[in-house]
Amino acid sequence: MPAMEDPDFTRSLVYVAEHNDEGALGVVINRPIDLTVEGLFERVDIPFDIKSLADEPIYFGGPVQTDRGFVLHRPIGEWQSSLKVNGDIALTSSKDILQALGTSGDPSEVLITLGYSGWGAGQLEEELAQNAWLTVPADAEIIFALPPDERLTAAMQLLGVDFTNLSDVAGHA
Repeated sequence: MPAMEDPDFTRSLVYVAEHNDEGALGVVINRPIDLTVEGLFERVDIPFDIKSLADEPIYFGGPVQTDRGFVLHRPIGEWQSSLKVNGDIALTSSKDILQALGTSGDPSEVLITLGYSGWGAGQLEEELAQNAWLTVPADAEIIFALPPDERLTAAMQLLGVDFTNLSDVAGHA
């Protein structure tokens, strides 16, 4: 929402991969950083042969564990450390997915982040009650097919809302 003052989340679109009694975990999907896929692979010393992915951006996934990579992807596949979000999308943090991506280009659709967004038990619910966030059902096309600067607008359009028309002052009914 416009009133979000935390610079880590201002105008951010977060894909929430897990939400339960213990808290929530997600990754920001619309904030590329100054690092490419090829550059990341060079840093972590993993062979990289898929030149079509070389200039794809790495994203700021959130302020937690910013030195660790997370791969949001489809199809799900079988990786050492994956959180299956639904029947189509998974979030993986193990190195084996990067090794496969660098040599075969699989999985076919990926969004790589450094860091993730996390909330403790009840924290996200409290922020939602304070109108800090809007929620919208996830759309894989927005995540994987649109350029990062179009994702927030497209998600808002799913709600029939124009971000520029939102007020930073909200009421409660």
